Amino acid sequence: MGQSKNPLFIILAFFSIYVIWGSTYLLNKVAVTELPPFMLASIRFVTAGLLIFGISRVLGKSLRLTRRQFWNTVIAGFLFLAFGNGVVVWALRFVDSGFAALVISAQPLVVLLFMRIFEGKRILPMSMVGVVLGLIGIYLLVSQKQVTSSENSILGVLMIFTCLLSWSYGSLFVGKANLPTNHFVNTGYQMFTAGIILGISSFLFNEPWSDPFTWSTPVQWSMLLLIIFGSIVAFTAFNYLLKVVSPEKVATSTYVNPVIAMLLGWYFLEEQITTQSAIAAAVLLTGVYFINTRKKLAVLSRFTTKASDFFKD
Repeated sequence: MGQSKNPLFIILAFFSIYVIWGSTYLLNKVAVTELPPFMLASIRFVTAGLLIFGISRVLGKSLRLTRRQFWNTVIAGFLFLAFGNGVVVWALRFVDSGFAALVISAQPLVVLLFMRIFEGKRILPMSMVGVVLGLIGIYLLVSQKQVTSSENSILGVLMIFTCLLSWSYGSLFVGKANLPTNHFVNTGYQMFTAGIILGISSFLFNEPWSDPFTWSTPVQWSMLLLIIFGSIVAFTAFNYLLKVVSPEKVATSTYVNPVIAMLLGWYFLEEQITTQSAIAAAVLLTGVYFINTRKKLAVLSRFTTKASDFFKD
C-alpha cells in the first residue's frame, strides 16, 4: 500500500479494522469449542509470525535485532499475546464472544488508571467522566443474572480482566522499551515468541494436540481466517491507516469492534443480547469515548507495537 491515499485502499483498510478485528471474537469462539485454547493460540501466532517473517524478507526488510530488542519483544509478546490474548481465548469457553469484546473495550480505561498509578499522569476531567461511566458500564455488564448464574462464567470474566491488566501494563512497557523500528517485523517477533510460549503452556497443561486435517471444517476456516486476516491483514491495514488518516479516525475501531462482535455472535452463535447488555454497552462505550477525547489517544496503545498489536482476538 505504501502511503498512497487511494480512497479504495482507505475504505478496505477501515473495513479490515472494523469488521475483521470485530469478527476475531466469533472466530476464536468457534475454534475454541473444539480445540484447546493454548494450542489454538499457539498455532495461530507461530504461523502468523513465520508468514510475517517471510513477507518481510520478500519486501527486503531486515529481521536483525539486538539482544535487548529480542528480549523486549518476548516480554511484549507475553503481555499482549501469550497472556493477553491466549487467556481471552481460554475464557471464551465460558463467556459469549460479544460479552468478551465489550469487556475488552474497557482497556483504555485501565490504561488511563495505570498511567495515573505508575507514571503519576493527571487524569483530565473529561477522562474522569469516562472512567466513571466505564466502571458503571462494566458493573451493568457483569452483574447480569445470565453471567453470574452460568457455570464458570465468573472465572471467565475474572480471567478476561487479568488480560486487561496485562494489556494495559504492556502498553506502558512498550512505550519506553527498545523495540525493532519496523512495526511489521516487531509484530512478527511478538507473534512468533508468544506462539512459542503458548505452545509450551499447552504442553504444561497437558492439552491434547491434533492434526489440522482432523478438525471440523468450521474450525479449519476459523483458524485460517484468524491467521491470515485477523493477525496479518488487519494489522497491516491499521498501520497503513495510521500513515494516511488521523489517529482519531483510526481509533473509532474501539467503538465498532464490540458492536460487530455482538452482532456476529447473535447471528451465527445465537448469543443473547439482553436489554441490560445493550445499556451496559452504550454506557461503557460512551465512557471510552470520553477517555479518548484527549488529543493523545490511549486506545491506540492497544494496537500499535510502540505504545501492540493485539488481542481481538
